[in-house]
Amino acid sequence: MTDQTPALLAAERRAHVLATLERDGAVRVAQLMDELGVAPVTLRRDLAQMEREGLLVRVHGGAVPAAGAFDDVEPGHPVSAARAGSIAMLVPSLSFYWPSVVRGAETEATRHGLRVVLRGASYELQDERPVLERLVHADGVRGLVVAPNTDTPHAQDVVQWLADCGVPNVLVERDAVVLPGGSPVENVTTDHALGAVLAARHLAALGHRRVGLIIARDSPTSRKIAAGWQAACIELGLTPSDHFETSLPPRTSPDFSAVVDATLDAALANSVTAILVHSDPEAMAFVDLALNRGISVPGDLSVVAYDDEVAELFTPALTAVSPPRNSVGRAAVDLLARRIEDPTRPVHRVVLNPTLNVRGSTAPPRGA
Repeated sequence: MTDQTPALLAAERRAHVLATLERDGAVRVAQLMDELGVAPVTLRRDLAQMEREGLLVRVHGGAVPAAGAFDDVEPGHPVSAARAGSIAMLVPSLSFYWPSVVRGAETEATRHGLRVVLRGASYELQDERPVLERLVHADGVRGLVVAPNTDTPHAQDVVQWLADCGVPNVLVERDAVVLPGGSPVENVTTDHALGAVLAARHLAALGHRRVGLIIARDSPTSRKIAAGWQAACIELGLTPSDHFETSLPPRTSPDFSAVVDATLDAALANSVTAILVHSDPEAMAFVDLALNRGISVPGDLSVVAYDDEVAELFTPALTAVSPPRNSVGRAAVDLLARRIEDPTRPVHRVVLNPTLNVRGSTAPPRGA
């Protein structure tokens, strides 16, 4: 993936316009055409958007700053610290879950006049430090938004490196501490434990008393889901024999289908009437298998998916826990921009609530 996209270029134009306004007290469309090499219609659209945001006032042939637009900028500085340059973002996947986080981050970056330099790693990458070092040394990178792999021997080394790299950074969907004091780092996360609680309460309200949790992999998210599920089962008065928890191999594993088959057999043998499955593709695999075997969903088995990436597109549309992925990305960049502007502000840790979207894959158990 390249670093330049139309959205990112718009952020660069925005930063340039703000810098010129602060330096010269005005911008002219003809001047910007020469400096940025874009069509006048594009520039007029940019100026119109910035006028709607209260940053400038359009005049014939250009624009001037809106009243108070730069009151918080120190003399001699072209723009505030978070309105120039770029931030780097490293996520473990560019194909599932994370694209929505990235889109939210890019939207917020544009609002701050920042460009996002995006890199995708993988869940298998053992040490992100070489990638992060290259990003930090890229021209204009003012800060980092990172979702490091927290399940490798180098996980703490990466966190320590981030703390010492001299560049503001925010973790996204990750919890970590800096040693030796164990100080939590700045981050934005979804309350995935609450997501599991919402699912369990929904199933209990429908009358389900024999339930199961199936997670896709041992990951930071799945562990939080499992913790929330256990807490919810205690809250709802379910005994250990009333619920079960298990995990699946990766979908690329040759024994994935066999494990799904065996897990469904075990659930039905224990009179389970509802399951929560992390994530959407795994939930779809269970529904497909159940329907192929003549098991009705939701008549015989209610299914809740966790992630809500594509759950609504399935047939039946899956009830799903939906993390606020876009808002997570936006909040992470907002935290980073504020940190860039004020390095002395207290460390912030933001936790966002997921929601439960009830659809056609859950219903009361037969006879309830």
